[in-house]
Amino acid sequence: MKPSVQTLEVWGELACFTRPELKVERFSYPIMTPSAARAVYEAIYWKPEFRWQVGMIEVLAGPKYIALRRNEVKGRAPADRTISQWASGKAEPQALWADGEDEQSGRTQRQTMALKEVRYRLHAEIRPWPGHDSRLPGFEACFRRRARRGQCIWQPYLGCREFPAYFRLVEEEHPQPEPAPVNLDLGLMLYDVFDLARPGSSQDAPAISVFQGQVTNGVMDIPDYSDDAVLKGVREER
Repeated sequence: MKPSVQTLEVWGELACFTRPELKVERFSYPIMTPSAARAVYEAIYWKPEFRWQVGMIEVLAGPKYIALRRNEVKGRAPADRTISQWASGKAEPQALWADGEDEQSGRTQRQTMALKEVRYRLHAEIRPWPGHDSRLPGFEACFRRRARRGQCIWQPYLGCREFPAYFRLVEEEHPQPEPAPVNLDLGLMLYDVFDLARPGSSQDAPAISVFQGQVTNGVMDIPDYSDDAVLKGVREER
């Protein structure tokens, strides 16, 4: 059974799709990354029986940068296992202090080169894991119903959680704006930070993948994760 393409129009006032080589002082890619697009779909509808495969990102508003200075905490959230223990009551939650005085807490001011007034049209498919192919029509119908109503599991965001994303389901009867006349050679661009080839990979250590990003007349085609055009790192076992 062949998946149907699910199309969303996504927009927001601010966005930051951080280049991994410039993470300390955040500098955004000029357009949305495939992993950020996948996260928007997962925020609307996700189940462990399938994954989302982004196929195309259309730029509806040309990239415009804005310089921001933000306060960021120095400390890091603990591992997922520790957070799960806190949530289940098996361990006492520990605060991450924004105003602590040691090196593991407190805040620091960092520069961010973000995007403003962004708008994209995203195209993605549901890819069921083996044994769940027969449920594909139900998955797709549920996604369209939720997207049409504006429902989401958590607030979608544009790269950083403080930059909310707004969305609408694009259907055939909707008028379709043309992509912006943008042509960009992005070089090696972040594809994703998880191994998308198997279920449950988000519980593993990060597995970075990249691809050659190319925007032609406002359209960036995304290769399938299994394609040789996606360069994958070696996943480290925990």
